[in-house]
Amino acid sequence: MSRSDAESKAGLRHGPPPGWKRLRLTIAYNGAPWKGWQSQEGGGGIQDEINEAIRKATGVITHVQGSGRTDAGVHALAQVAHCDVPETVRMSTDSWVHALNACLPLTIRVLEVAEADPNFHARFDASGKIYRYRIWRPRMFSPFEADRAWHVYGPFDMEALRWCCQKLVGTHNFIRLSANRGDMPETVRRTLPEKSTRTIHRAELREEGDLITLEVEGDGFLYKMVRLIVGSLIHMARGREPKEWFESLLKDPTGKQSNQTAPAAGLYLVRVHYPSDACTDKNADAL
Repeated sequence: MSRSDAESKAGLRHGPPPGWKRLRLTIAYNGAPWKGWQSQEGGGGIQDEINEAIRKATGVITHVQGSGRTDAGVHALAQVAHCDVPETVRMSTDSWVHALNACLPLTIRVLEVAEADPNFHARFDASGKIYRYRIWRPRMFSPFEADRAWHVYGPFDMEALRWCCQKLVGTHNFIRLSANRGDMPETVRRTLPEKSTRTIHRAELREEGDLITLEVEGDGFLYKMVRLIVGSLIHMARGREPKEWFESLLKDPTGKQSNQTAPAAGLYLVRVHYPSDACTDKNADAL
């Protein structure tokens, strides 16, 4: 049984109630002012803002569900979410986008709203994601990159970095490059390799003027996995550990977890993949 099947049987996946329809939203946001995607007690989550925008625009109280949770400070170029509204609420795609953006702060933009299959689920149907991480290299940090990139100045081994990025591609147990969200004891998590095994299809390193950009595409990502990958890569590239140390993080799941977590500010959710190509990614190349 797949994870999606198991969660469906557990009652976590269901279609809209009678008389309601499902909408798919594509959303971009600057994560700097927010406490992350997930709703927070007292507000401050991006999810809270979108729920409230729908209520203001339509009078409907609903709950948007995203493809996954991004941490405080993490950005998105094309997050995907779904929600249910009554069938009596009828607006064109452009009207939805205009109405919701009129009710949202400028750091959150709805890019597209479309009616989805009633069984579509933004999280459980996702077949892969692309993340991008931006690193600013010059000695003087640009004020225009504040909250948008990680400032890493000093000696830097680009060849070792490229070598390690090649090692990332493939199927690995990422237990040492992920954090425990707290849903199970760490001793238990380490006995369940299927919970921490993921496939990376592409790890592309680019030098673009003053920036180094790492783009990673995979079938799924664990809690803080991308930030731990990037932090560990930079730790190695600055000469703090040999490149074989990074390789061991992928090959030996019994060792000590990496504690090199890159800052949230440089991380972007670029795209969410679906088998049905349900995600629109007009904003994916914005940075």
